[in-house]
Amino acid sequence: MRYGFIGLGSQGAPMARRMIDAGLDVILWARRAESLLPYAGTAAGTASSVAELGSLCDHVGICVVDDAGVNEICTALFPAMRPGSRIAIHSTIHPATCIALASEAAARGLVLIDAPVSGGAPAAETGSLTVMVGGSAEALAAARPAFETFGKLILHLGDVGAGQTAKLVNNALMAAHMALAHHALNAGTSLGLDRAALTELVKSSSGRSFGFEVYARLPSPFAFEHGARLLAKDVRLLREVFGANADAAVLAGTAGPFLELVQTGPAKAS
Repeated sequence: MRYGFIGLGSQGAPMARRMIDAGLDVILWARRAESLLPYAGTAAGTASSVAELGSLCDHVGICVVDDAGVNEICTALFPAMRPGSRIAIHSTIHPATCIALASEAAARGLVLIDAPVSGGAPAAETGSLTVMVGGSAEALAAARPAFETFGKLILHLGDVGAGQTAKLVNNALMAAHMALAHHALNAGTSLGLDRAALTELVKSSSGRSFGFEVYARLPSPFAFEHGARLLAKDVRLLREVFGANADAAVLAGTAGPFLELVQTGPAKAS
């Protein structure tokens, strides 16, 4: 079994490294040659194009930023792959994109599953990502040797697209927790509470959450600008997927204004 990986960014790079270090036969492709430099001296091979990588691999993981990037990769990848080969989408994208790509893949004799991950680069580096899988149980079983190199909790959520839907709910909840942390600390300090003491209190009490802890580490909300842009994309996708669903609207409505505030920057917000 030969594994390919495309998307060597902050999260994809350590995922690929975990696969290589586990002894899997891995082929890499990157748009920028410098992205491949950290793998010089490892057992990993490289491909000169997406199509070449596809022709060499039985399983290809994709971890690029958005729907457009995934579609572009798959357009070059699908015609080059042998029937029976598998594609795993680790990017966070619209579930409908995965469903459409899975149908196109199946017409070519390929299998596509969505497997977005949670935990960020630190969890990827330690092999403790959560992997949310949509697709057949058989496809997941076949993909487990790769997923287990970087994932600690691997959950089968349902058919193709289910992993993406779960990831959007998770990310919107994370953003909502950060928004609530922002307002909670501002409310407390407006009545004279010491911010540092209140932060420590919440972190050790029933109001704690991972999102609160992330927010509490920021020197200012605007330090989260890059993360806010990514989460804003996911909240937008959540709105599209769930439509008029009232519960999803509460999640998006809580998260959205905070993410917009962070992206304005301190100059515009003041």
